[in-house]
Amino acid sequence: MNPRITLATAGRVLGQLRHDHRTAGLMLGVPLVLLTLLWWMFEAQPAVFNSIAPALLGIFPFTVMFLVTSVATLRERTSGTLERLLSMPMAKPDLLLGYALAFGLFAVVQAGLATVLLVYVLDLQLAGPVWALVLVAVVDALLGVALGLFVSAFAATEFQAVQFMPAFVLPQFLLCGLFLPRDQLPPVLEAVSNVLPLSYAVDAMQHLTQVSELGGQFARDIAVVAGFVVVALALGAATLRRRTP
Repeated sequence: MNPRITLATAGRVLGQLRHDHRTAGLMLGVPLVLLTLLWWMFEAQPAVFNSIAPALLGIFPFTVMFLVTSVATLRERTSGTLERLLSMPMAKPDLLLGYALAFGLFAVVQAGLATVLLVYVLDLQLAGPVWALVLVAVVDALLGVALGLFVSAFAATEFQAVQFMPAFVLPQFLLCGLFLPRDQLPPVLEAVSNVLPLSYAVDAMQHLTQVSELGGQFARDIAVVAGFVVVALALGAATLRRRTP
């Protein structure tokens, strides 16, 4: 791995995103619109909004970053850009870390904007510190980036990349504890939920709405999600192909 090459890759991706206004708008604007819509729906029931909004602050960036990253990476491969890059003295981890760094910077901005909207505009009641809410949202968005990079290796078209979203995102959405506490799920589904990273992100978000002290449980949840990010990036490096057959 070469830090200079990694940073150069991140700079190239950021340059592309800066000129792709629709993609940048999707990443930064869609979570804000969805959270505002959620607040509007439960305007007369603030207790319900306070109970589900933190969890969705993690789910929305995760979903958006997964979709954008998987499609963008596949486009690089089908256009031949990826093959040209890997023909140079560049290792696969350099490429993936560069992408993760570039999209991670967008994730920081995305999480910051969403947190400001929730806490200071929509009046989300939070027991824990605001910075911890931002941290969970950023780590969750990075999880979406890492999984998007990983699954892009198995898609031949952009449509196929989008089709992976129901397989990788929706089961986690259903079993993460948003609709029903995970300990009340049927035993088999609870066991599945315990190995899904989004479950721990939602646990961390819900912890911040209930307890002012972070504690060991919060640190464990963040560590689990971060561990999944590292594993997904490693698998992405192992399965990355130069081009689509």
